[in-house]
Amino acid sequence: MRAGLRRSAPLVLLLLAGCSLFRTAPVAPEDDTPEHRACREEARTGPAARALDRQRNPSNDFNTTRLDQEQRLVEIRAYRDCLRRHGLTLPGGVEPLRSR
Repeated sequence: MRAGLRRSAPLVLLLLAGCSLFRTAPVAPEDDTPEHRACREEARTGPAARALDRQRNPSNDFNTTRLDQEQRLVEIRAYRDCLRRHGLTLPGGVEPLRSR
């Protein structure tokens, strides 16, 4: 009985760790205004995000990984552009380097 538990423990830990991969970062209260929410929604559903979704091929892991990275960058740019258009302050940070 204990040997079975020892063998399955790494699998259980791996599954529990995987659950945290899909959790989004909490939004700070000052960034949770209606304008910020509207910009986040616009970034998620904008034309650039939809164009990437049309390229998605779920059966190709390389394509999915590449598009996930591009989707993240497109959403960040669209969010910041929307904030700029509405005269809101931008969150700090630097745009991440893109691997080639």
